[in-house]
Amino acid sequence: MKHFSPLDDPRLPARHEDYVQIYHPPASIPLGPIVIRATDRGLTWLAFSASSDITEHPNAITERCAEQLEAYFRGELTAFDLPLAPRGTEFQTRVWQALQAIPFGHTRSYRDIAVAVDAPLAVRAVGAANGRNPLSLIVPCHRVIGSNGKLTGYAGGVDRKRWLLEHERAKVETVSARQDFTLSATWGATWGAT
Repeated sequence: MKHFSPLDDPRLPARHEDYVQIYHPPASIPLGPIVIRATDRGLTWLAFSASSDITEHPNAITERCAEQLEAYFRGELTAFDLPLAPRGTEFQTRVWQALQAIPFGHTRSYRDIAVAVDAPLAVRAVGAANGRNPLSLIVPCHRVIGSNGKLTGYAGGVDRKRWLLEHERAKVETVSARQDFTLSATWGATWGAT
């Protein structure tokens, strides 16, 4: 797995943002540090890093992002609510918006995303835009898989992608089991009352 230093990553815009913070997931989570960058307008960059040797200069947006990441990893948050300010082409922006529509704990194929952005023949271009996503996790590019159901490339590495998908699926299965139990209990009480 190739690791870029946060400043060498080719997806990072040439102009570095005003604010930066490193988020360290709990020790039980094998993902490593996450670099968060923002302007006063919104989040511009979130990526896994091999190093946390960066001078931090947080703002309210990076701090809120770190809090939401913490809740996500505890299994308490399924959708991020943050101001976003990524830089990309019009097509990349459309793809990134389509990624945000993928529900927590679910996946879509590159073809599904191409259809969603009204470019059904642009599957490779969708893959390229997905790979240039500057807001990993927040814009959930890890939820995109191959049409055959297999995991495909991920800027953070396929092992991280696998971990993230398993983390989300476990939460969805737990919630689903609770809902099934509640439905059964309600149905049983209603059925027994007649």
